[in-house]
Amino acid sequence: MRVVLGADHGGYELKEAIRTHLEAQGFKILDVGTHSKDSVDYPVYGFAVGDAVLKGEADLGIAICGTGQGISMTANKLPGIRCAVCSETFSARMAREHNNANVLALGGRVTGVGLALDIVDIFLKTEFAGGRHARRINLITEIELGKKI
Repeated sequence: MRVVLGADHGGYELKEAIRTHLEAQGFKILDVGTHSKDSVDYPVYGFAVGDAVLKGEADLGIAICGTGQGISMTANKLPGIRCAVCSETFSARMAREHNNANVLALGGRVTGVGLALDIVDIFLKTEFAGGRHARRINLITEIELGKKI
């Protein structure tokens, strides 16, 4: 599986821990930055993660800022991206299983490394259930296209 990682300065250290963790498991990683703790703007990295998923350069994405909120808002502006901010494993599982989330957002300043790695593992191994949930994902797409539901 190919995973794109992106973070601002608030998520840099957590991104590095996740990258090391996933590479050790054999995941192919596309790291779109940032590559230091220097202050940067989270929208750049939220867009880069979402864009890589949409272009097929990665199967799933992980975006990290201080809280996960700002970077997820940015990623979710891209039609076709379903980014979920998760701070525990149940939400990560449901985001994939029921919502077919294709980007996970984490808060580098609010989620410890151990928990974050558990969240990442659950997110990446959970499959979309389809069925009635597919109908709901299709409704999201219709909203993105400006259709009334």
